[in-house]
Amino acid sequence: MAARGLVHGPLGETCLHLCVDMQRLFAPEGPWAVPWAEKVLPAIEELAGKHPHQTVFTRFIPAEKPGDGTGMWAHYYRRWADVTLANIDRRLVDIMPQLARFVPPATVLDKRVYSPWTGGRLDAALAGRDVDTLVITGAETDVCVLATLLGAIDRGFRAIVVTDAVCSSADQTHNALMELYRSRFSEQVEAVAMQDVLENWH
Repeated sequence: MAARGLVHGPLGETCLHLCVDMQRLFAPEGPWAVPWAEKVLPAIEELAGKHPHQTVFTRFIPAEKPGDGTGMWAHYYRRWADVTLANIDRRLVDIMPQLARFVPPATVLDKRVYSPWTGGRLDAALAGRDVDTLVITGAETDVCVLATLLGAIDRGFRAIVVTDAVCSSADQTHNALMELYRSRFSEQVEAVAMQDVLENWH
């Protein structure tokens, strides 16, 4: 299904760019390399460069050591023991350098789970900012981007997924989620190309 464009009109001062987990962890040199991350990075870099004051980067922070975490997260970090902070170069959690140069004025929000809404830190960061629209980019389409988008929908934000600025390590589920965003969430999600965002955010 083709993108329908910005059906609710142009973007403005009440819009925020929420870039999900574009970190060195997911770059080619990282332990969780996402091949498509390099492909979408230039588009994300352009958007962040145009609106650095209205950009928030999230970072996924792994557990300190294998087995840490609540419930199934402890199991997860036994499976991914090599990606715990005790076993990696901690600089791998950093935002990719092409994007980190925008901080500040862009800001960084750390999280320990897929969703940036858990714990209320993102809600607190948005409080008082008069934001009603979120432009979502980053990785991965079918994991942290999905969790970010669902939280935005639940809170009533106008939610925009930039189709050529999100990526996954699994093409099949990336494509399935893009179809889901465009069909089942068609009343709450606008799936648009980066060019549409750049041309219509004033």
